[in-house]
Amino acid sequence: MVKVKGSNDLDNIETLAREIWEEHYTPIIGEAQVAYMLDKFQSAAAMQKQLKEGYEYFMISDGETMVGYLAFIEEPQGLFLSKVYVHSSARGKGLGKAAIEFVKAEAQNRGLSKIRLTVNKYNHNSITAYLKMGFEKTRELVMDIGEGYVMDDYEMVLRVGSR
Repeated sequence: MVKVKGSNDLDNIETLAREIWEEHYTPIIGEAQVAYMLDKFQSAAAMQKQLKEGYEYFMISDGETMVGYLAFIEEPQGLFLSKVYVHSSARGKGLGKAAIEFVKAEAQNRGLSKIRLTVNKYNHNSITAYLKMGFEKTRELVMDIGEGYVMDDYEMVLRVGSR
């Protein structure tokens, strides 16, 4: 994982996010909500604001090619994994699992005991992958994100031992 350093990295992530989201999430939440969420949460401007709020962004690469990204922020007792996305062309290579292991190590190095994330209730493949990696569903969340849209998610938690 390579830590995001500047606006050029964020521009590249925004482009990748658009490809990932339009392909993966349009069948789940529809084209209009995807467009709204890309602008609100996955644009370079939104990510720049998140960096100022304390989020840390990392690029996921397959060789020399950026194929995904992740972002987290430290909370009491854990890390909130806000984003972890891998392009469909690079799925099945263990990159998502490696990303989770990276975040797990970050939590442990910081003396934190858990990783928390939210995942769309209808994102069945991701839910299955998280369960295989040891995450547990802790609750259902319906969050109003504006413009009449909601995120209908599960919160999932992975307990990690601190070092």
